[in-house]
Amino acid sequence: MRDLEQWRAANDEYLATALGWLRARLEQMASAEESSVIVAPEPVREATIEPLQETSNEARPAAAPGIRRQLLGRFFNSETRNQPLRALPSPIAETQAGASPRQNLAMPAAMIEAESADPPPALALLAQRLGLSAFERYTLLLCAAMELDTRTGALCARAQQDPSKPFPTFALAMKLLDEPTWDVMSPERPLRYWRLVEISQPGAQPLIGSALKADERIVNYLKGLNYLDDRLAPLISPVDMEESILPESQGKVASAIARNLEVAEAGAPLPAFQLLGSDSQSKLLIAHYAARRQSLVLYRLPGDQLPSQTADNETFVRLWRRESALLPIALYLDVSSMERGTGPQVAAIQRLMARGAGLMFVDTREPWPELGRESIAFEVAKPTSAEQRAVWAEVLGAENGDHPARLAGHFSFNAATIRGISARASAAAAGDPAKLGEALWRESLRHARPALDQLAQPVEPKARWDDLELPVTEKNLLRQIAEQVKSRSAVYDDWGFRERMNRGFGISVLFAGDSGTGKTMAAEVLASELGLLIYRIDLSAVVSKYIGETEKNLRKLFDAAEDGGAILFFDEADALFGKRSEVKDSHDRYANIEVNYLLQRIESFRGLAILASNMKGALDAAFLRRLRFIVNFPFPGPAERMAIWEKVFPAQTPTDTLDFHRLARLNLTGGSIHNVALNAAFMAASAGTRVTMQLLLEGARAEFRKLEKPINEADFRWLESAAVKEGATA
Repeated sequence: MRDLEQWRAANDEYLATALGWLRARLEQMASAEESSVIVAPEPVREATIEPLQETSNEARPAAAPGIRRQLLGRFFNSETRNQPLRALPSPIAETQAGASPRQNLAMPAAMIEAESADPPPALALLAQRLGLSAFERYTLLLCAAMELDTRTGALCARAQQDPSKPFPTFALAMKLLDEPTWDVMSPERPLRYWRLVEISQPGAQPLIGSALKADERIVNYLKGLNYLDDRLAPLISPVDMEESILPESQGKVASAIARNLEVAEAGAPLPAFQLLGSDSQSKLLIAHYAARRQSLVLYRLPGDQLPSQTADNETFVRLWRRESALLPIALYLDVSSMERGTGPQVAAIQRLMARGAGLMFVDTREPWPELGRESIAFEVAKPTSAEQRAVWAEVLGAENGDHPARLAGHFSFNAATIRGISARASAAAAGDPAKLGEALWRESLRHARPALDQLAQPVEPKARWDDLELPVTEKNLLRQIAEQVKSRSAVYDDWGFRERMNRGFGISVLFAGDSGTGKTMAAEVLASELGLLIYRIDLSAVVSKYIGETEKNLRKLFDAAEDGGAILFFDEADALFGKRSEVKDSHDRYANIEVNYLLQRIESFRGLAILASNMKGALDAAFLRRLRFIVNFPFPGPAERMAIWEKVFPAQTPTDTLDFHRLARLNLTGGSIHNVALNAAFMAASAGTRVTMQLLLEGARAEFRKLEKPINEADFRWLESAAVKEGATA
């Protein structure tokens, strides 16, 4: 910090000397003009206007060694710290015989000495990094003097013999400074290309006589204040992440990026690094790590925030390139939520990538083939299950019990998320080990839920094992499914099966049976047993009439479910998983593509996916072979129906004496029995009576009619026969 203060003091001293020299020249020129002394101007040299190179690093700045490496990082890019500064051209420093009056005021020796110092003043750095000639750099100093010295305006008006011109112009600079060149006014030269000066040219006023003003950002840079241009600040944000060691799988990607940067030739454009995958947090962490190794500050730009209008986009690109030369920065362009294709936004991104400077990362799910520059793609995933388990163990400490294995087996979080969940859970448990496990599970579910709630319908699991009335074989299959979900971490990681398998590590199950036979209830039972969230998928909301939208919706759904280990329940699955049709037109072809994509995601899904179907025979045989379990839900027999009737009413429900044997003879499924009981309860509440057989049989008659089943009135005469018996007894 001390050395930085010394450099700023030296920079201020240089500016004071330079402004004094410039002021003296203005005074001499003004005096000469006022006394009508004819000063023979130097001839303006002819210059070939060469456009600036469009490569992203054409002026990759060099930096001085020593103090710069340690304390002046905001003024010196890390990638060129060991390169010497190029020699800067300077105006004539000695008085020559027969020189014009303005040449009599040579540049002070202190200025020459300061510009050759290590590190040099900010003006010399700026000239070196942006390619300014000696005439251009002192023209810029003349413009900046308006902000740094209040006397400059009056002197400019006197020197130009025009009280209406208290400002610098190109004409004034050409008369005032040595070695003037006409191409200083070219839009291809640095002063205008890099937007170092602003030109006010009203109406038909000639460019050469128009007012010049130094850019505010540049004036502050010359004073030693180096910050991001405030025109870029609203669009990009610095990436501030906790310093931590990357998991091994992600560390390999970061090391590969570093190796590519090390072998990049000096002065050559750097390749863009495409980071592929669905976990943006892990990709951002890797980019931050790689940028930090280059001593660069990483800034994030959402792709949809990039200006798409050509003029605005051009301004953004030039300002970013200018900032890349003046600051040690890197860009993280997030296009993960954007679709590849055509359009103004995509064109704007390609323009930025083709012409942008410095280190650039692209966050995308799949490779962008036409970025406009050379790129290298890396697959980035969340830490492996074993790595997540190690992170859980690290943050929970030695006394962590079986929490790391259990959490890593059900949830898929990146390292930052694991640390955040652990901190919140530890605070909630207040140091009580008995409460820690429950707090960790609750916080993990809470983190996963918001993303899923936007994509699917959450189901509150209330059913338990005792509520299921299924044959023993089917119940055992359900218990086996639950045990496999619980034991995934032990089998896949501890026993080595993960290294042997090349398919997904999830469990896919088909529940086949008529409506009302208990498929949804069985899914709720599994969710209750496992303590996981369960979501019912409305295929009508997922499937879109627009080509490609269905895959996009499904991708979001499965990605969110992967994080939270949620159970996905696809009801009426035969609507989408039926036998694939013969391709007769483009719609059939794309429909089959969507089904294939869904089959692929279900197979690779690491959680529990349950598909319910009323028509098992309608499902594609190739699809059935990919399922881990198939559980059949038979139509309940009399014994099962009687057990369902006995449990259908809560203990608080007031009921009369009910004949469950008689009710069990009604050929209804468990779902229909629940509907009959609920309707009878409402009728009893409305009449102010208990739930009676009369009401139940009336509800059953209505259920039969709803299902369009044949009705035998003799089956519903309980109340009539009872009334006859009561009359005879009387």
